Amino acid sequence: MLNRRHIRIKVMQALYALSQAENNNLIKEEKFLRSSIAQMYDLYLVMVDLIIEVHAHAIEYQERSQQKMLATAEDKNPNRRFVDNELLVKLAANEELKKELEQRKLNNWRLDSEYVNIIFEELLQSDIYKIYMEKAQTSFKEDRAFVIEFFSELIAPNDKLYDYLEDYRITWTDDFPVINTTIVKKLGKIKPNSPETSILPKLYKDAEDEHFARNLLRRSVENDSMLEAEIEGNTPNWDQDRIAILDKILLKMALGEFLLFSSIPIKVTINEYLELAKEYSTPKSSVFINGVLDRLVKQYANEKRLNKIGRGLVE
Repeated sequence: MLNRRHIRIKVMQALYALSQAENNNLIKEEKFLRSSIAQMYDLYLVMVDLIIEVHAHAIEYQERSQQKMLATAEDKNPNRRFVDNELLVKLAANEELKKELEQRKLNNWRLDSEYVNIIFEELLQSDIYKIYMEKAQTSFKEDRAFVIEFFSELIAPNDKLYDYLEDYRITWTDDFPVINTTIVKKLGKIKPNSPETSILPKLYKDAEDEHFARNLLRRSVENDSMLEAEIEGNTPNWDQDRIAILDKILLKMALGEFLLFSSIPIKVTINEYLELAKEYSTPKSSVFINGVLDRLVKQYANEKRLNKIGRGLVE
């Protein structure tokens, strides 16, 4: 679930927090980094749980309609296409998912049910729902395609939902794209006989990525003075006080990868930090950072300081 770019974002945030703190407490920031990354899993569970709760709300809605004093023929004999959706029924019965939600005490949609109502009402008014409900019958594959479209078109881009989740946990702000993409991929792979654990993702792709997250933060902090000196000696036309804090953090992280991570290719490092600069820093930051990194790569290569091995070789 967590890719290398998002790991870099999390480390960047931790380093920024450290730069703003009165005390450089690496242990505290390592704890913050681990917590921030772990909370991504919570967001994933909360978003999947919202799908389940909308489905549960639809069932309750039909049951209440059938019990109305003046129930119509449609109320008494409702279209059950949505509530009988095979994938939704499978998710609702998933005990492993329930266990994860209970252990983490993630009961957001029981406490803030208004957002379930908002999504449900938007669903009822949507074309994707109307088209789906008009089908005479569906297969598991068609049910799955509908759930993916429902999530992608109505849940993931919902502004009210985004605002609520942003207020609920600020560290989730940058996690939505990764989480939403992961949910779509996970839903797309579920089959009728898939085990319950198939909906639950791994936080890291592998142990190497987990080590990378910890080492990128630690090496950036432990070698801060050295990395600072590298920048100062290679930005002659810039007053150090005029370099944006985030630009300097991104530069240090990139230089750290050049010099302290032997297996990461130079081009990968440059491309990743230019993209982060475009997304998180000033409009001119990527041009500035690209110029500094390009200059330093050539210098390090001439001085034979780029000790890259395997896929990390410069060429």
